[in-house]
Formats: sequence, structure tokens, C-alpha cells
Amino acid sequence: MSLKDNHEHLIQMRRDFHEHPELGFQEERTKAIVAAFMSNLGLEVYQGAGVVGILRAGTGNRAIGLRADMDALPITEISAHDYVSKTPGVMHACGHDGHTVMLLGAVEKLARDREFDGTVVFIFQPNEEHGLGAQAMINEGVLEKFPVEEVYAIHNLPGAPLGQVSTCKGQICASESLFEITITGRGGHASMPHVGAETITVGAELVLALQTIVSRKLAPSAGVVVSVTEFLTDGQRNVLPGETILKGDVRARLPQDRKAVERFMRQIAKGVGATHDVEVSVTFETEFIETINAPLPTEAVVRVGENAGLETIGDRAPMSFSEDFAHFCAAVPGCFLLLGNGEEGVHSRPLHAADYDFNDALLSIGAQFWADLVRDRLPVKNDGDGM
Repeated sequence: MSLKDNHEHLIQMRRDFHEHPELGFQEERTKAIVAAFMSNLGLEVYQGAGVVGILRAGTGNRAIGLRADMDALPITEISAHDYVSKTPGVMHACGHDGHTVMLLGAVEKLARDREFDGTVVFIFQPNEEHGLGAQAMINEGVLEKFPVEEVYAIHNLPGAPLGQVSTCKGQICASESLFEITITGRGGHASMPHVGAETITVGAELVLALQTIVSRKLAPSAGVVVSVTEFLTDGQRNVLPGETILKGDVRARLPQDRKAVERFMRQIAKGVGATHDVEVSVTFETEFIETINAPLPTEAVVRVGENAGLETIGDRAPMSFSEDFAHFCAAVPGCFLLLGNGEEGVHSRPLHAADYDFNDALLSIGAQFWADLVRDRLPVKNDGDGM
């Protein structure tokens, strides 16, 4: 197959995945295609929550893992191209269709050429968007059954030059924690607020008080964000609410800052509740931990990008979004990197936009990058190599 034909083949696969998006833990069609593709190339294939393919070459005993995410988002697509989602209310608005195909393209290259020495574990993960898929695969024992020394993942970056490689050592993606604060008092008539213990005023006070966590209790450079995103009550036009629920989102760069936010949030909620004689309960759950890149894998990514002639940034600023790959990086030294999706048109739309689209021109670039990375980390020994 020529390079041109191979690229067209990748485009067809990507657009097929785009037309048939599947939500987290529902990626049955996608998993079946991925598994069949790898099996037809002679890989050992295992299915569980996700799909794992094993490719061996040479006699080396080293192994690395490459991960791609497969799930889509509950968004109604408004794009104008001819491969719009055929599943109502679901679309690939984050590029996971492209991530999956870039890795399949690498599978094809490496299975054909076998220009490496060791084992590559291809990890196709479900449900990245809700931060549950990586842990599900880890809980199934993927890292025990298929141990790797290093693990890598790519995410496209809209608005960055096509094929630009960017990453950094240390923290690259923030954690995400979801909180819910329930205020329980005693509702009553809107004309007589002094008779009851209404909760809407308490909720409003809490919304403002929570902002002091970032502005007054953490270092200005911490990069923490505390956002109240929902304010729910059981009140009516002339009924003061007896229950108010605040829901929100916390982003943090460091585990100690994340834990500090939770501690201060509980402290503030308890104090405001006591002041107004109402009950206040707090739940704080972290679905995405911080993504921490290890030094050696990150150096390898930068080296491979530079050797390939790609614009490469090895000290980019950390991203504010969260990434489920963090759970793999917490278990095995790894590197999460970004590949530019393009600076114009739909390819520069924000991730999760209803008219976002992965750039097909990136498919071959990404597949080649994966193959180059494998050859760098699992080099073929020359006859003259010593022990």
C-alpha cells in the first residue's frame, strides 16, 4: 500500500468512527473494529473494558505502552461536512476518533516493518471523558497482565500549528474534583423570612465565600480554580426554599492544593451553616487526578519530535483541562503530549465545541510519530552492539 493510499485508508477509518460515535463504556462498535483491525495484522488481542493489542519483535525484554481514547461526548453536532454523526445527541467533539486512528496507523506501520526490539502494548481506552476508563482498565489488571516500563498518550490541540509537539516534565494537566454542598433549613412564606430558616441567602453567601479559597488561602501562583456551576433550590415565586444545593468544579495543579481546597471548603461551609443555624453537608470527589509527566519519557518525546523535524516545545505551560491518562502515569512513568490540530477553521474550534472536527492531515503525522517513538524507546541492536 502506498503512503497516499495508506493515508486515505486512515481518513476513511476516522470518518467512519466520527459518523458512529459512542459514549463512555458504550464503545462496542468501536472496540470491535479496533480488535478486528489488530487481529488481522497478527497481534494478540484482548478485550475487557477496553481493547489491548500486543506486538512483539526481536528478542528484547523491554515493553512500552501507547494509549488512545475511544469515547465521544453527549453533544449534538452542528458541522456541515458529509460525515456528521449519525447518532442523535452524540459526537466526537474532542478528537478521540482521530486519536484511535493515529494509534491504529502506528499498529499497521509497526506490524509491517517490525523495526524495533521488544514489546509494544497498544491500549485503547474507554470513557476518558468522565475519568473512569483508565481506572477501569487498571482495575482489570491491564498493567499486571501486560507490564510496561513506560506509557505514552497523545491529545490533539486545536489552534496550535499542525503537527506541533508540545509537552513538559512534571505536571501537565490539572486534576478535576466535583463538589456538592447541600444546605438544609426550613422554608416558609416569602413575606416572612424571619419565621423560618431559608437557605437561598445562605447559598449565595457560600458562593462568594468559596471564592476566598483561591484569593486569600492559596498562593497566587497555585493555578487553582473553584467554580460553582449549579445553584438549585426547592423554592417558588413566593416560597422561600428549605433546601439549596450548590454544585461545582475544582481544578488544581498539585495534590496538596487539591486537598487544601477540600479542607477549606468544608471549614467555610461549617462556619456559614453555624452562623445561620442551618445544616450544611459537603461531598468532594476527585475523578481526574493531576497528570504528571516523568523526566525520561518526556525527554524521549521531545527528542523524537525534533528528530522528525516537527516543531517541538519541551517546556510548555501546563494545561488547565484534566486527563484520565493521569491514572496510568501514576502507576508507570509516562508522558502525555499534545499535537497541534491546525490554526484555521473547524480545526481551531475549541475542544467540545459542537462544530469541532479532528484534522485528517494529522493522522499520518501522528501515526508516524508513534512509530518513531517506539523505534526510539525499543531500538534494534546492531551486530556490533555490546552488552
